[in-house]
Amino acid sequence: MFNTAFAAETKALIKTNLGDITVELYPEKAPVSVANFINYVESDFYSGIIFHRVIPGFMAQTGGFKANMDKQTAGKPVINEASNGLSNERGTLALARTNNPNSATSQFFINLKDNNFLNRSGSQPSQAGYAVFGRVIQGMDVVDKMAKQPTGKKQYYSDVPLTDIVIESVTILK
Repeated sequence: MFNTAFAAETKALIKTNLGDITVELYPEKAPVSVANFINYVESDFYSGIIFHRVIPGFMAQTGGFKANMDKQTAGKPVINEASNGLSNERGTLALARTNNPNSATSQFFINLKDNNFLNRSGSQPSQAGYAVFGRVIQGMDVVDKMAKQPTGKKQYYSDVPLTDIVIESVTILK
């Protein structure tokens, strides 16, 4: 069970090999998603993880692979909180998932622009949306730098940065 009793001003520092990104988390709007993220942070899951999918003008995704596209084992999926009123705007963090709305685990993405089509738009699974749980408050220049890195195909995956963009550590700032 997740501990959802986090302060409203919870922040996290994501150190990457391109620079630091500070994010604020929204436990009051996305308690399950924030607790899920913090659980991965506190277990040191994200250290050494790469941004494995970067699409300029769309988003930068991380949370699932180490170098050489070595897939990491994530925990149990969480419920989709995309109906929380938060929009997939530039600089927001949202949980990545499969076509199953309730399949998000460790992977998340940072929106590089307003991606309103990723918001919840109805009750059908295809309209479920992607749950926003935080926002970049410092270091958006680092995220934009990610979007300028050359990408290509690695194994079965497309849009993979050709030079690894590595998360060195993520720390919850108390």
